[in-house]
Amino acid sequence: MVSLSQFSSFSSLPFYLLFLLLCAAGGNSSASSTPPAKIGKGYRLISIEEIPDGGIVGHLQVIQKNKIYGPDIPHLQLFVKHETQDRLRIHITDAEKQRWEVPYNLLPREQPPKLMQTIARSSKSPITVSEYSGSELIVSFTTDPFGFAVKRKSNGQTLFNSSSDALDPFGNLVFKDQYLEISTKLPKDASLYGLGENTQPHGIKLYPNDPYTLYTTDISAINLNADLYGSHPVYMDLRNNGGEPSAHAVLLLNSNGMDVFYRGNSLTYKVIGGVFDFYFFAGPTPLSVVDQYTSLIGRPAPMPYWSLGFHQCRWGYHNLSVVEDVVENYKKARIPLDVIWNDDDHMDGHKDFTLNPTNYPRPKLLAFLDKIHSMGMKYIVIIDPGIGVNSSYGVYQRGMANDVFIKYEGEPYLAQVWPGAVHFPDFLNPKTVSWWGDEVRRFHELVPVDGLWIDMNEASNFCSGKCTIPKGKQCPSGTGPGWICCLDCKNITNTRWDDPPYKINASGLQVPIGFKTIATSAVHYNGVLEYDAHSLYGFSQSIATHKALQGLEGKRPFILSRSTFVGSGKYAAHWTGDNKGTWEDLKYSISTMLNFGIFGVPMVGSDICGFYPAPTEELCNRWIEVGAFYPFSRDHANYYSPRQELYQWESVAESARNALGMRYKLLPYLYTLNYEAHISGAPIARPLFFSFPSYTECYGLSTQFLLGSSLMVSPVLEQGKSNVKALFPPGSWYSLFDMTQTIASKGGRYVTLDAPLHVVNVHLYQNTILPMQQGGMISKEARMTPFSLIVTFPAGATEGEAKGKLFLDDDELPDMKLGNGRSTYIDFYGTMTKGTVKVWSEVQESKFALDKGWHIEKITVLGLNGSGEASSVEIDGNPVMGASNIEMNTTEQKFHEELEDGDGKTETVMVEIKGLSLSVGKNFAISWKMGIKG
Repeated sequence: MVSLSQFSSFSSLPFYLLFLLLCAAGGNSSASSTPPAKIGKGYRLISIEEIPDGGIVGHLQVIQKNKIYGPDIPHLQLFVKHETQDRLRIHITDAEKQRWEVPYNLLPREQPPKLMQTIARSSKSPITVSEYSGSELIVSFTTDPFGFAVKRKSNGQTLFNSSSDALDPFGNLVFKDQYLEISTKLPKDASLYGLGENTQPHGIKLYPNDPYTLYTTDISAINLNADLYGSHPVYMDLRNNGGEPSAHAVLLLNSNGMDVFYRGNSLTYKVIGGVFDFYFFAGPTPLSVVDQYTSLIGRPAPMPYWSLGFHQCRWGYHNLSVVEDVVENYKKARIPLDVIWNDDDHMDGHKDFTLNPTNYPRPKLLAFLDKIHSMGMKYIVIIDPGIGVNSSYGVYQRGMANDVFIKYEGEPYLAQVWPGAVHFPDFLNPKTVSWWGDEVRRFHELVPVDGLWIDMNEASNFCSGKCTIPKGKQCPSGTGPGWICCLDCKNITNTRWDDPPYKINASGLQVPIGFKTIATSAVHYNGVLEYDAHSLYGFSQSIATHKALQGLEGKRPFILSRSTFVGSGKYAAHWTGDNKGTWEDLKYSISTMLNFGIFGVPMVGSDICGFYPAPTEELCNRWIEVGAFYPFSRDHANYYSPRQELYQWESVAESARNALGMRYKLLPYLYTLNYEAHISGAPIARPLFFSFPSYTECYGLSTQFLLGSSLMVSPVLEQGKSNVKALFPPGSWYSLFDMTQTIASKGGRYVTLDAPLHVVNVHLYQNTILPMQQGGMISKEARMTPFSLIVTFPAGATEGEAKGKLFLDDDELPDMKLGNGRSTYIDFYGTMTKGTVKVWSEVQESKFALDKGWHIEKITVLGLNGSGEASSVEIDGNPVMGASNIEMNTTEQKFHEELEDGDGKTETVMVEIKGLSLSVGKNFAISWKMGIKG
C-alpha cells in the first residue's frame, strides 16, 4: 500500500490528481544536481604505517578549517586493507571519537582497528606517494592534499581517484560531523549501474546530471529520479578498452542520507553523517563483481519452490468469500496460481497480527487454508511495522511491557499509519527481536500463514513531527482517505538532527528528512539516533522477521519487504512498490528489477498490470508477458482500482496461459538460478551485458533481459505494437515457443520480431542445455511431471559444445545446499563432433532425485548441421533397438534472416527424441549419428 499522505498540503485533492501531482513533483527535481562550490582545501596525510593484523593505518590532518556545513573534524584515521584478493577496503573516520557506522551485528564484517590514542602531528620523513598492492588492486596516495587512487593491477587502469585538480568540478575530501564529501574522476566511456532505489527514466545506465538521492522514503515508485523505498549506495562500473571489457564495483557502506552527483566524467558523494567505508570489488566480469559483493553483504536468501510460481494479491479483498472466488476463477480460467495474498483486509481495524471476526472469521479461514494447502497453494498476509496504540490490543500491551518502541524525549514516539495512532518497534533492540518473534509465533498459531509481507517499513508515517492523540475527536474518523494525518502535531526543527546543515534532495523536493517518517531526533536502543539508523529500518525488520519465521517450524522463510538496504537480499524478496498502470511504468520495471539483481536482491518483481489506477486491457496483456518472467511474479492492485486479476479479460487470460504456462515449464531452471543466486549472488534476471560484456551495444539496453546466462526475454513495451525490435548479441538464438525458428546473429544486430497480442518472444542462446518440465496449474504438480532437455549448438556448426545444470532439493529445508541427503545436483553436457551428437549427465548426491522418481522423457537438440536423419542411437553405450518406445524426429529449422556460409545456405535441423525414461538421479549418456555435411 502507498501512504498517500506524503504531501499533506495536497490531501484534499481528488485521488488521481494527487497521484499525478506526486509524479510530476518527483520527476522534475533536478535543482540540487548542479555542481556546488568547492569546500575547504582538504586534508594532509601526516603519517602512515603497516599494522600487525594486515593493512595500513594513516592519519590525516585538516589543512584549513572552514565552517560551511559545520566545523571540520581536525584529525581523521585512514585504514586500508586488501581483505581478499579481489576486495579492497578504505575506511576513514574521526581519529579521536567513535562515529556511527552500520552496526556490525546487522551486517557482519571485519572491524577496523581501534582509534589511536595519540595522533602524530607531523612525520619525520614527509610522505610523498605511498602505494599498497594486493593481488588484483593497487591503492596509491597523494599526501598534500590527501587523495587516493585505486587501480587495476593487471592493466594499470584507474578505477577510483579522489584527488581534485583546479579544473575539476569537485573539491578534495570534506569530513564534518554532518557533512562528508568525496569524489572520483571517471572516464567518459564508463557505464555505471546501481545507486538505488529509484525509478530511472533513462534506463538502467546511470544518466549524467540525474539526481541520485539515497534515503528510504515512502513515495510512490512513479516518482522519477527520487529516493524511494531502499538505499543501496553501490555502483557497478563497466568499461571496454580496445575490445577488452572489465567491470568493478564500489560500495560506500553508509546508512545516512546522501546525494550522489554523477556528471559523466566524475561522481561526488555528499553524505550527512557516518563514515567513509569504501569497498572496491575487482571483478573483472559483471558476474564476478556480484559474487564478490554478496560474499561481503550476504548471499541471497534461498527461496521455497512455490515462491517461483504466480502470486495474486489486491488491497480490497473485503471478505474471505472474495478470496475464495479469486482462487476458483483462476482455476476455471486455467491460469496457474500458487499463492493468494491478503493486504490489510483480513485485519481487525488494520491492526497487525489480528483477524477481522466478521469478514475473515477464523473457522472459515482455517477451512479455506486447509483446502488450498492440500492442493499445494500458499497464503501470505501483510504486516506493517506500526503497532496500534490501543490499551485492549494484546500486541500493543506486550510491546509496552517489554519496552520495545522507538523513543522521543523518553516516551514511545507517536505516529499515524493505517490503524491510527501507532508506535514503531525498535528492531535494533534485542528485546524487540524476541518480542516480534513471539508475536509472529502467536499469529501463526492463529492463522498458519506461509510467509509474511512487511510493508511501510521505510518507515512510513502519515504525520510529521511531534504528535499527540487529539482529545474530543476520533482519529482516524473512519470516513474519507485513511492516510490524512489526524493527530495533533508540531514540526520539530530545534535540533541539528531534524534540521541538518546540508539538505539532501529528500523526496525529490528537498523536504525535511523527518517528513512523513519517524522524527530524526528520535532515539533507538543504546542511544542510536533515527538520523543515523533511518535507512536501516526495513533491513532490521527483515532480519527480525526472518529469525521469527525460521524459528516457527524450521522451514525456509519467505519474506517480501518494501524497504531494503545493503544485505537485505540475505533475508527477503522485494517488489518495486506502488507503480502505475502505464506503458512507461511497464518499461521502468525492467530497469529496477535488473538493478536489484546487482544489489544482491535477485527475488524481485513489480506489481503486474500496475498498482493503480486501471490498466488498459492491452497493457495488461503485455504486462503479464513481461511479469511472467520477473523472478517474483505477482499481480497486485489498489483498493480504488477496478479488479484486474488476469481472468478479468479473456484476452489477458490467453496471454497469461501462454506466458505463465512457459514459466511453469521453466520452474526447474528458475529454481536452479535461485540456487546459483544463493551460492554465488548471480542475479536471476540480468542485463544482457552480464553474458555479453564485450558487446558494447547492449550496455544501455533496458528493454530486454536475460534469465540466467542464456534465456532472453524481448517483450513488447509500447501501445499498439504487434512487433518488437530486439537486439540479438552475436551467436545463434532459438525461439522457446517455436524451436524451429532461429536467429543467427554473426556480429550482433537488431531484428524485428512478430509479436501479436498473445505472443512474447523468448529466445535460448547457443551452447546451452535447458532443463524443463511439463508445467501445470500449480508448482507442486508441475514439479512432479517428466523432464525434458533442450540442447542448443551454434546454428550450422559442424562441432559444438553445450552445458547446463539442475539443482533439486526439499525446498522446505532452511538451507539450500548439497550434503544434507535431501538435494541433488546435475551437470549436463552435450557435444557435436564428427557427425556424432552426445548428451550426458554427471550427478552429485543422487539419492534425493532417485527417491522422487524423476526422469527425462524428451531431449531436443537445436542447430544441428545436416540434412540426413539421426541414426545409431545408443543409451549408456547400448544400441537402441527398433522395438523400443523411443521415437526420433528431425525437423528443418528456419532462419529469421538467412545465415550464409561459403557454399550458400546452411541447412540446420532440430532433432527430438521422445519416449525416453532416463533417471534424473543417475548418470546417463545418449548419442547418435547425424547425416552431417562435412
